[in-house]
Amino acid sequence: MSSGKFDPMHQFEVHKLLDINLFGLDASITNQSMWMIFSTLCIMILFIVGLRKRTLIPNKMQSFVEVTYDFIQDLVISSTGIKGKSLIPLIFTIFSFIAMNNTLGLIPGSYTSTSQIALNFAMGLSVISFVICVGLYHHGLKFFTLFVPHGLPTVLKPFIATLELISFFARPFTLAIRLAANMAAGHILLKVFSHFAVMLASVFVAYAIVPSAVLFGINLLELLVAVLQAYIFTILTCVYLNDAINLH
Repeated sequence: MSSGKFDPMHQFEVHKLLDINLFGLDASITNQSMWMIFSTLCIMILFIVGLRKRTLIPNKMQSFVEVTYDFIQDLVISSTGIKGKSLIPLIFTIFSFIAMNNTLGLIPGSYTSTSQIALNFAMGLSVISFVICVGLYHHGLKFFTLFVPHGLPTVLKPFIATLELISFFARPFTLAIRLAANMAAGHILLKVFSHFAVMLASVFVAYAIVPSAVLFGINLLELLVAVLQAYIFTILTCVYLNDAINLH
């Protein structure tokens, strides 16, 4: 067995599966993009099946879809107020996409797309760009007063405004790094413990019981982290949109 299979970082490598050149642009299908597409299809199937036959007394699938949507709806309204109600479909899409990608990444042999900073940064940059658009739509140029807190002494305004601008435009990086780091760290831990359990089992089966139990517990914890990280990304998006809508 090659040493690469025991490398905990090997699982994060991006490989081309289908080489596609589109008008001089590299549009190849990679393992990452394939799992992103598969994740999107899973979301579509989940909600189509869940809402295909809506009944007054919902079945388990319909209940899951409705409870998830109600959860995001309450989150958006409590974070942004009634003005943010129109943003619920967008926030729901963000949560569903991240949660599904994180969860599918727990399947052996799969690929965790959200472990890549590039994808997360693209999502974070899209969120911040949308926040700016929402702020300009609601307040026009007054939106930029967000970077100068009310009541500051004039002498401090340039200094504070600079810090606020740096903090604001650092948000895509913090969103990307937080999500990628948490997903990668958990998967590295799973990889190490799984190899540890296999090595012990090859020596004596009884020795693998404890690490296998720990591995099962880590899997459950990783499932919780997968949903939690989607929630954190989503609630931070709501907080940023609240700043744009209400200038807080």
